[in-house]
Amino acid sequence: MQIFYTVRPGESLQLIAQRWKLPIPSLIAANRLVPPYTIFPGQQLSMPPGVDLIRVNSGDTLYRLSQQYGIPLPVIIEANRLSPPYRIEVGQLLRIPPGVPYYTVRPGDTLYSIASKYNVITAGQIRPELIQQQNQLPSSLIYPGMHLIIPYAPPGDPGWIAYTSDRSGSYDIWLYRPFDGLNIPLTQNLGEEFSVPYWSPDSGRIAFIGKRGILYVIEIVTGATAQIDQIEPYTLLDWSPDSQSLSYMKQDQIVLYHTVTHQVRTIRSPGATDVQWFPSGRELLFQAPDSAGVSQLFKININGTEKRQVTQNTEGPLHDIRLSPDGTFALFTSPGVSISIISTINLTTGQTHTLQGGPLAKNYFPAWSPDSSLIAYSATASSDTGYYSLIETDARTGGNRRTWALSECFGTPVTWSPRGDKIVYLSGCRNQESSSQIWLVDINHPVPILLVTGGRITAVQWSPLTTDSFKVYRSTKYHVSFSYPASWQPVSEERAEGVDGFFQVSAISSDEELSEVCRSEAFHRLRPYGSQPQIISTKVQNQEACFIYPSSDQPIEMKKQAALIARYPRPIQIQGTTYPFFVLWADRNHIDQIVRSLSWI
Repeated sequence: MQIFYTVRPGESLQLIAQRWKLPIPSLIAANRLVPPYTIFPGQQLSMPPGVDLIRVNSGDTLYRLSQQYGIPLPVIIEANRLSPPYRIEVGQLLRIPPGVPYYTVRPGDTLYSIASKYNVITAGQIRPELIQQQNQLPSSLIYPGMHLIIPYAPPGDPGWIAYTSDRSGSYDIWLYRPFDGLNIPLTQNLGEEFSVPYWSPDSGRIAFIGKRGILYVIEIVTGATAQIDQIEPYTLLDWSPDSQSLSYMKQDQIVLYHTVTHQVRTIRSPGATDVQWFPSGRELLFQAPDSAGVSQLFKININGTEKRQVTQNTEGPLHDIRLSPDGTFALFTSPGVSISIISTINLTTGQTHTLQGGPLAKNYFPAWSPDSSLIAYSATASSDTGYYSLIETDARTGGNRRTWALSECFGTPVTWSPRGDKIVYLSGCRNQESSSQIWLVDINHPVPILLVTGGRITAVQWSPLTTDSFKVYRSTKYHVSFSYPASWQPVSEERAEGVDGFFQVSAISSDEELSEVCRSEAFHRLRPYGSQPQIISTKVQNQEACFIYPSSDQPIEMKKQAALIARYPRPIQIQGTTYPFFVLWADRNHIDQIVRSLSWI
């Protein structure tokens, strides 16, 4: 939900932005203000996330702080969970939210005008129905004085955002779809806090290092998972341009692993890190010590020949090596963690440029834009209450530093949209803990948008291609929604098919317990699942359910059919008949992936 501040007499955008350390362009964009950007007393401003912690000084009282910041006293009390008699102490950290979590309707307002003014917009389409749904309004009619929660709208962009989170109880790779806000788990109990999802260039697969240091590759459409190797947790992975091979370091060896043929090539290179493919697919870039032990960048052919030194570094180690998408530049940070300055090198001329970076020279997670012209990064800043991050960009040769948003985290990974017009980052860190939110900012209209909240989130990567691997099936008749391969075509209201699989849905009317319903389906007299089907109890969206998997003697005409039967949260009605159970049939290769995305409507 968006937070709203009510402007007081004598206040300006600059004053309000300075109070919460907000980028002024972000505040302007959040309210769709136009030049000369004048504001007036009583106006409600949607407030992007900023710095909302203060340290209590001598003479401060809750009432005085409430008046100073223009924030209702109950809001400050609630934000800090204070109890009567509401005393505060000198030196105490106090949260001062930049407003209230609702908009107060004014004369002349409509849901459409509010949605338009406060960026409740998906792919250019104004979405007043999202405000109506969020507030459970019976109609679109509103009246002055109403308090409305104003949600963030899915941005409507193509592709998928992969992230690592423990929102289901254990760390796993999740997928968020910016097009419509669909949020689904991709793995089950395979990830770790350090797991980073690496997309293949064709957006068809993700590689990551999970439990016990195992390197996994997972197919996005089918969910098929392969164990490739066992390596150190924080090793950089990089896909070849043809999406077939992975490069990584293991025990002083550059490893080139072909994920289709499972052939492995190695190149000995002691001390090397950050191995990456050039766009040609014939050369690699990596960091390694030279003969004097000084950190340098090198090129080498994938067959291990013609190793060439790229840099002439004479100082500290080079970290976070990242090759630009067009292969003409590389960036690196130096000299270490406490001081982390971003530099770039032109791989043709050898000319090096140093980026200005943030105010503390702590610049983390640099990432190239898809067109290789900009670098996004997280720049650590500080107030007297602690650290936060500026989400910034600069040109690859420097001189064009811009701040787009703030994160509550000391440092956050950043990732670009496939079109290069948006940046995703993490926030929601409290007391230097892990982040709990994913935010997006459009560099052409820099209003931060909250995409995901909940659990601990440690890594985030947007898929490189704009093509979508999934479609969404949504049925108000059967009260379900789930994703399925985009190549499949609907053949009826309940069924879709493709060359590699199918699904079909229905409902079951029965007074029996779930176990009996599952057994009746599995051992139907026509033996649709073979003579020895397997029944596995499970839960789907907190509802009891069962999987039915076929045995090896299943009739071939059943096309590897498996099934899921689940109890509805509430029985549904279809043409006057009550149905307590939902049933999904799908081929064995796809049913697990489909069920992971299933949600009740």
